[in-house]
Amino acid sequence: MDEPEPAAVAPAAAPTGLGPDTQEFLKALGSPTRQRIMTLFSQGAEMSVGEVAERTGISQATASQQLTLLRRGRIVTSRREGKTVYYRADRDGAVAALTELQSYLMTCC
Repeated sequence: MDEPEPAAVAPAAAPTGLGPDTQEFLKALGSPTRQRIMTLFSQGAEMSVGEVAERTGISQATASQQLTLLRRGRIVTSRREGKTVYYRADRDGAVAALTELQSYLMTCC
C-alpha cells in the first residue's frame, strides 16, 4: 500500500523589506559627518545650522545639506523661528525606524 506523501511545509514568510522611512534613516546614519552632528543633539539640545557648522568645523552649506538628510531620515526635526531654523533630535522618528529594523531583522535572520 502506498504511503501518503508528507504535507508540504509552507516556507516561512519572507521579509517584505524595510519601508522608505527606515531606508532613509539608515542612509542618514551612514555618514561619519552626520554621526558627528548627531552627538551635538544630546539631552534635547537644539541648534541652528550655523551652530552645527561651527561646532563640527564644516561650512554652513554642508551643515544644511547634512541636516536635510538627517531630517529626511527622521533623525532630527526642525522648527522655524523668524528666519532661523532650529534642529533637534527626533526621538520618535528614530524609535519608529529602529522598531521596524528590529522586526525586519528578526524575520530575515
